[in-house]
Amino acid sequence: MDEDTNDGTVTRLVERVDAGDLHAARAGIWSGYVFSKAEQLGLPFEEVKIKVDNGVAPAWKFVPTTGGPAASTWAIHAHGMGGKRAGALRGVPVVSSLGLTSLVVSFRNDGDAPSSNDSRYSLGQNEWLDLEEAIQFAVDHGAKRLVLFGWSLGGSMALRAANLSAHSDRIIGLVLVAPVLDWAETLTSNGRASGLPEAVARVGLKMLGAKAGRWVTGLEQPLDLLTLDWLARSRDLNAPTLILHGIEDKSTPVTVSERFAELRSDLVQLVRFEVPGHSLEWNADPDKWESSVTRFLKSLPAD
Repeated sequence: MDEDTNDGTVTRLVERVDAGDLHAARAGIWSGYVFSKAEQLGLPFEEVKIKVDNGVAPAWKFVPTTGGPAASTWAIHAHGMGGKRAGALRGVPVVSSLGLTSLVVSFRNDGDAPSSNDSRYSLGQNEWLDLEEAIQFAVDHGAKRLVLFGWSLGGSMALRAANLSAHSDRIIGLVLVAPVLDWAETLTSNGRASGLPEAVARVGLKMLGAKAGRWVTGLEQPLDLLTLDWLARSRDLNAPTLILHGIEDKSTPVTVSERFAELRSDLVQLVRFEVPGHSLEWNADPDKWESSVTRFLKSLPAD
């Protein structure tokens, strides 16, 4: 990297172009994605299809080369809101190095899986049903134990699945990256960061939960934010949980994760990262991220 403070410019080396024409481009976006395709991991994988309500959701299945008993423990990786399954690829290498099978899934309204009837996110209230189908797929293909990895919204989905899944007894652990544990607090925090008065944000939250609000929100059914509030429902947590969270995350405040860890200190481990932005913990310190996950996974029961 070359930096010229006088001209106010920074020059960086472009190592890879995943999409578009670099020479013709006039705009771009910053992304926390390190891998955009499964093959970039250099690990053996296959494309699989998971049946969901409105069709078929594509997924990547990574089978560890080590094999052995650990391969019957599956890690299912769910990305965040507005993202793609490629965003969850960052968690696969460390899992594969421990001999676990990985399933990186898509879910409704993410552009890969089929849309819901209303084409709206429901903050995990309904998305978890697609995660449940992925869990069923894993069980049907030999999974005896399950670890759910959830990034942001995926964390909310993982918690809901661990609580409601028909195979909850097989879920031995959760790894949550900058998870949304309380949507009311998260949405209000995002509103404040955008300059929206808190009173207006609160009215918006009421509309999400009201039947009459569907004419504005477009939601097919109102959202029950209380069922998505894991601070209020901390007693319902039923699996060892590792939370990886940046201390300067303004999108999903780390203070919520801290309160959750205090409420369930018997099950929750919180590892903080000094990084701004959302879901960038791995990017900031991959060694710390992967060593934390390794210790956690090795602490879980083998059978």
